Amino acid sequence: MKNNIFRINNIKLPIDHTFDDIKLEIAKIANISSSDIKNIKIIKQSIDARKKHQMIYFNYSIDFELDRVLNNSRIEISQKKEYELPKYGENNLSSRPLIIGTGPAGLFAGLILAEAGFEPIILERGKNVEERKKDVNKFWNSGILNTESNVQFGEGGAGTFSDGKLNTLIKDKNNRIKKMLEEFVKAGAPEEILYINKPHIGTDKLEIAVKNIRKKIEKLGGSIYFNSKVTDFIIDHNKIKGVVVNNSDKIYSDIVILAIGHSARDTFEKLFEKGVKINQKPFSIGVRIEHLKEIIDKSQYGKFYNHPKLKAADYKLSHRAKNGRAVYTFCMCPGGYVVASASEENMVVTNGMSEFARDNINSNSAVLVSVSPEDFPSSHPLSGVEFQRIFEKKAFNKNYYAPVQLFGDLLKNQKSKKFDRVFPTYKPGIVFTDLNTILPEYIVSSLKEGIIDMGKKLKGFSDYDSVLTGVETRSSSPIRIERNENYESVNIEGLYPIGEGAGYAGGITSSAVDGIRVAEKIISKYKKGW
Repeated sequence: MKNNIFRINNIKLPIDHTFDDIKLEIAKIANISSSDIKNIKIIKQSIDARKKHQMIYFNYSIDFELDRVLNNSRIEISQKKEYELPKYGENNLSSRPLIIGTGPAGLFAGLILAEAGFEPIILERGKNVEERKKDVNKFWNSGILNTESNVQFGEGGAGTFSDGKLNTLIKDKNNRIKKMLEEFVKAGAPEEILYINKPHIGTDKLEIAVKNIRKKIEKLGGSIYFNSKVTDFIIDHNKIKGVVVNNSDKIYSDIVILAIGHSARDTFEKLFEKGVKINQKPFSIGVRIEHLKEIIDKSQYGKFYNHPKLKAADYKLSHRAKNGRAVYTFCMCPGGYVVASASEENMVVTNGMSEFARDNINSNSAVLVSVSPEDFPSSHPLSGVEFQRIFEKKAFNKNYYAPVQLFGDLLKNQKSKKFDRVFPTYKPGIVFTDLNTILPEYIVSSLKEGIIDMGKKLKGFSDYDSVLTGVETRSSSPIRIERNENYESVNIEGLYPIGEGAGYAGGITSSAVDGIRVAEKIISKYKKGW
């Protein structure tokens, strides 16, 4: 006899519970013997620390099997949902689809097309993740930048050197997020990302996963070429016909998916030159803030801060400044590092990164202030890029050393002279600098006001010795490559702008989902094969 699969939501247990306690709680709710319960599976897990000074609780949604029918208002039949490829279309495809970029958008667009038998060709300007990692470490250790292989460019995109966050606010009725998470797990990511409410992979696990997804695409008939920078686009009568690679080789295709990332400034310029419709887009700039991980953990978990079941604590804070600008934390990296993320010479860019264990001494986050096209130097569609460059150039010091300042000294408008409890993690190195001389007044005043307010919400956040490292300018793309309801460029047929670089996503998950959506559109339009 086939067992029934049931689900119970909102199972709440104190922090020291065991797996057997979950089973006993199921039995109690269902009014059955625990020995009758089979194949318990965690579907969702979250932490409730609202009463952290008394007790921290774990909340679960649990599936389990039973050889009978239950009639209980707390229990429902588990609805198994799986991702499904769309039906093929009716149009003939004359060539293999081209994808530019191997970030999450390009990688998952490629995977879905490969699974559908379309054998995509993926072009990546940077190196594979193994070689890319060597270049990145060389940059961090010596200040020698490879402008084509760095934190922004190479296999896996900018997300490879990040915290590997997978939580998102986007809605998903088609199981695309589930598909993405399952593919990451198959590729070597920790299984817990399938059920914890704030999943993250960590840079060390992510580099393994993207390499294995690449191998899967190749096994399914796709081709991935590294060190293959698209330097021109072949367009005829407002239709894409192919691309030029490394200023020499031509590859022809009627489908070109642009998954170029938010830092492909030279590609933005080429697209604008070719007449592709591009508009300015708001984004945010600011700094990285670092605290001792222990301070953040104590603030979030109270007396349970060093409990073995609790990982490094995170936070998400926001404030509306008096000048009307949004101030908020972004890409928080518990137990992580502030990393050098430049992709152009003589400019400093910061980002945050954590490994899966999140066990570094510091925790960090960007603190960003919203900017809009009204702040940009001109109405030119690429003026947001120039806006970013202004501050990246001002932040630059020899060997890509970054400007740093204690928050207390920022409030006093004075250069810091020494660190206290918190030491910066940024490499290659740092220079004490008054950040008031780098960022405009409306950004600095917003940061001061916002961080003070955030310190009222999270103890220790606005401490004098909190370390600020500048500048963070690549929070999202400064442009939007306009597209229609079919995800195609509004004025170039067959060109599909996707992901964060095109202005349609923010983070690994939303980028991957955007890539999946676009692949589905192509599958539903064309017959399999060519």
